[in-house]
Amino acid sequence: MSDLGTEPTPTLHSLPFRAADFTSLADALEYAAEGETGVNFYNGRGELCTVLPFSRLRDEARVLARRLLGLGLEKGTRIALVAETDPSFIRFFFACQYAGLIPVAVPASVNLGGHDAYVQQLRGLLENSRAAVGMAPEGYFSYLEEASEGLGMRFIGDPDGFDRLPEADVEFEPQMPSDIAYIQYTSGSTRFPRGVMIEQKAVMSNLAGIIRDGVKILPGDRCCSWLPFYHDMGLVGLVLVPVASQMSVDYLGTREFAMRPRQWLALMTRNKATISFSPPFGLDLAANRLRPGEASKYDLSSWRVAGVGAEMIRSETLKRFAEKLAPAGFNEKAFLACYGMAECSLAISFASLTEGHATDCVDGEHHSYYQEAREFDEGSDNPGRARCFVDCGVPLPEYNVEIRDDDGNVLPDRRTGTIFVRGPSVMSGYFNAPEETKSTLSDDGWLNTGDLGYWIEGSLVITGRKKDLIIINGRNIWPQDLEYLAESQPEVRIGDALAFSVPGPQSNDICVLVVQCREKDSSRLSCLIERLTKLVRLELGIDCYVELVPLHTLPRTSSGKLSRSKARQKFIECHDMETLAYECPKSLNPLGAQFSRYQVNALS
Repeated sequence: MSDLGTEPTPTLHSLPFRAADFTSLADALEYAAEGETGVNFYNGRGELCTVLPFSRLRDEARVLARRLLGLGLEKGTRIALVAETDPSFIRFFFACQYAGLIPVAVPASVNLGGHDAYVQQLRGLLENSRAAVGMAPEGYFSYLEEASEGLGMRFIGDPDGFDRLPEADVEFEPQMPSDIAYIQYTSGSTRFPRGVMIEQKAVMSNLAGIIRDGVKILPGDRCCSWLPFYHDMGLVGLVLVPVASQMSVDYLGTREFAMRPRQWLALMTRNKATISFSPPFGLDLAANRLRPGEASKYDLSSWRVAGVGAEMIRSETLKRFAEKLAPAGFNEKAFLACYGMAECSLAISFASLTEGHATDCVDGEHHSYYQEAREFDEGSDNPGRARCFVDCGVPLPEYNVEIRDDDGNVLPDRRTGTIFVRGPSVMSGYFNAPEETKSTLSDDGWLNTGDLGYWIEGSLVITGRKKDLIIINGRNIWPQDLEYLAESQPEVRIGDALAFSVPGPQSNDICVLVVQCREKDSSRLSCLIERLTKLVRLELGIDCYVELVPLHTLPRTSSGKLSRSKARQKFIECHDMETLAYECPKSLNPLGAQFSRYQVNALS
């Protein structure tokens, strides 16, 4: 097992830098192990708990690989790993690479009162992946044990249980480029999670693109991350990229970040990290917890790449973070907007380094009616019609990207349509889901991302998820527009609103806006509902049913993103659509008891 350490692994070392030019993940670790860099784990108090140089990780992974093979497992057997931010996960992940087994990262996110829901989630993933072996660290093993009951798995255990297994006397077979490196489950923001199969050649291609063309990693760079290991950005971007570029990385647990987000800033200050990524909600969380004048105690002047992705990016979020952290030496030009998804290993496009973020403001009304991103006239007498999107940059060199309409026609600049991508790091398919694969991935390799966007002179702009679109009277309404209107109210914080449509009578959809609110006074609640209803009608020209719910009510995916699909499903379960159609736009259901039955699904 790994030793506790008093000093983290170093940033610089004498090993010549290589940018993921390896055949497999095991080969990448073999090379990184020749140097002095590695991974470091910190607790919520900022204390260094574990130091794991890549050399020790390689040795421990090889020993564990022989123990796994001692169970008589065949090549390609799935190994379910509860992906807590813990050295054991990385050790098991790379043990699978040596043994020719397929690691399957499953969420480590048990919430207060969510025991049954978590066990059910685990069981569904175990069944879907057909895992023969399961590992869970301390604190999660009882859940894994309960979830696996009756499934006939070969072996389940905690890390100590696996360490007691005998080693098989075997030679490792080298991994072939077409071998499956891992299965990455999607976050489930639009449907039940699907197991994305990523081949060795696919992930190595994406890692090389990220390192060379996206982040442009330099010798001496250092990473810092709080992202969960079961999320594609956390696993590929902040676990595999450091190995493939021989770079040291410091980890703070996702749960610890959620409770103490300022520790992320303190850890970057302490170790002079140069690269760290976050979804927008993470930036909001860290900025919200800063007390007046507190930012100056941090030093973020070394932070050269502040990657932002994994969900829709708002310019307001980035500006607010940069303004609050300016006293810490944070340079807003460090922001690097990016676009990607698990089905493409991770990254598809990156904005330009050192230029900050760029936005494109379009006429929102014209965009809704005609799906054309016409530039907004700044001299307009109706500035509320402006809809601004963050530029997500240029696709990686080996990617082909097309914007298509519903008939499959390729669209020109500034015409919004569905984003299709083709490239060497696209998945081979969804595990155990041939129909899903067929509907998403064409025979000639084009992946339907399900995302909407448009081009601006070679740069990609993302406007949202196709399944999230609200279509009212033939108009395309983006849910983010309604959510932004709610979040602009003084009673509502960023990330406390979700918009979606539900089926009404006579095939007419009803627009719904659910808002978390800390206000308790009934008259003020009624005032907020009335204000939002009028504002939506004024700005977007539609009626909307507004419902206020308590804080911590809106559901999230396992990766921490707000889930419109889960909110919509629960809303439909708890409301009579005929009655709802009659009440809309009266919206007279503040703090609805039924809707607030959601299980809280926090970041952890």
